[in-house]
Amino acid sequence: MDILMSIWSYFATNVLQQPAFMIGLIVAIGYILLKKPWYDVLAGVIKAIVGYLILTVGSSGLVNNFRPVLVGLRDRFNMDAMVIDPYFGQNAVTAGVEEVFGKSFGNAMILLLIAFIVNILLVRFSKYTKLRALFTTGHVQVQQASTAYWLILFACPFLLNNNIALIVVMAVVLGAYWAVGADLTIKPCQEITDGAGFCLAHQQMFGIALNTWLAEKLFGNKKGKKVKKIDDIELPGFMSIFNENMVCTSILMLIFFGAILCILGRDYLTEQGFLAEGASMVFYVIQTCLYFAVYLAILQLGVRTFVTELTESFQGIANRLLPGSVPGVDCAVIFGFGSANAVPLGFLAGFLGQIIAIAALILLKSPVLVICGFVPVFFDNSTIAVFANEKGGIKAALILPFISGLCQVFGSAIIAGWVGMAAYGGYLGMWDWAVVWPVMTVVMKYLSYAGIILVVVGLLVIPQIRYRMNKEGYFLLTEDYEAYKELKKKQAK
Repeated sequence: MDILMSIWSYFATNVLQQPAFMIGLIVAIGYILLKKPWYDVLAGVIKAIVGYLILTVGSSGLVNNFRPVLVGLRDRFNMDAMVIDPYFGQNAVTAGVEEVFGKSFGNAMILLLIAFIVNILLVRFSKYTKLRALFTTGHVQVQQASTAYWLILFACPFLLNNNIALIVVMAVVLGAYWAVGADLTIKPCQEITDGAGFCLAHQQMFGIALNTWLAEKLFGNKKGKKVKKIDDIELPGFMSIFNENMVCTSILMLIFFGAILCILGRDYLTEQGFLAEGASMVFYVIQTCLYFAVYLAILQLGVRTFVTELTESFQGIANRLLPGSVPGVDCAVIFGFGSANAVPLGFLAGFLGQIIAIAALILLKSPVLVICGFVPVFFDNSTIAVFANEKGGIKAALILPFISGLCQVFGSAIIAGWVGMAAYGGYLGMWDWAVVWPVMTVVMKYLSYAGIILVVVGLLVIPQIRYRMNKEGYFLLTEDYEAYKELKKKQAK
């Protein structure tokens, strides 16, 4: 058993938690199953890994460049508040789970393994489960396994003395969430990418599905009138420069984050080592804000580099091992599709929502105060905006991320304060974990074993309902997208 755990620990640390190598492994398996020559397999693996590493450079650059700006607001104004951010949330679990529950954090990695197996089995038996998405973003799985570990320990204290039962219950709940959540993003992703053959496996999967549906129902085409998307808007005169994504992104960041940097002030920035002694404050602000456009361009290059290899190679896995399945990837991948300007606009709308929600917490003298983290405010709201714009135009791309920002702050403050994570300085804070998981935690907490059953059954019923709404096109969506489009045209008549 120790040998098996050592092997798993090595694999989890060096492959599963390193998405670039996980993607490379999937591409290798897929091409081998497709009986590609060894040199094509090698070339595909290299392009997939390098492409994902490029994406990682873009994502990490965005996070590292702007996280100090947001966290700086807490330090600058001496606010005793938790940060909603996956990394702060994971650190909170690491710091507090043993102290609060007397359980080792190492169990979270065992949870991850069993939950991943549950996800694979649910997809393997898609004929019965109607689930088609394999969650492949390992770093996200680690963050979610950590937070789920705490939430379920809190909700199910009756399982604390039975470690095996506890881990199995956790794994079934988390594995079902991964499979169902990623599956919910298949239709939006296939439609916005014209059948690229992937879905999103991240922290806002239910949020994507709900907001895409709301965008179509509340803001979509009505009475034959075409909805105005961001790229359809022709700006007059000098405003036309905003039609260019790089220019639009740079100017918006200069206005909003430039203002925040000025509020933080030269003294704070110098004291924290962000601004060198004697350096120009003006050019520091300009450079910091323009890096947003730089990292976004890098991220989009990474998407273009690896997505083709992943989706083509995954056909081998889908044909031989997991029929009709698609890989679930990082939400940043969708930034290479749809409107590029939806990304900064969704980010800023969500940020405005978070700021208003934080101000409300302060005015209401909430026992839990929140500092917005860059990861939720950017990756959640920009992703939602891309899909919302596609279905409901610019109004949906601004209003829905704004509401998402409110949900992230209020939901996180409520759940993190209730379960005790706020005391350790952080909570995951992204859409599903501020809206969906708090509801699931309440159900499990107050209904005990019946609550666990209700949560799992409730998750697994979702794909069954969706399948029955469109039996003819459900699996066609992933197996033959061109045929699916033809079917959709017939159904629309």
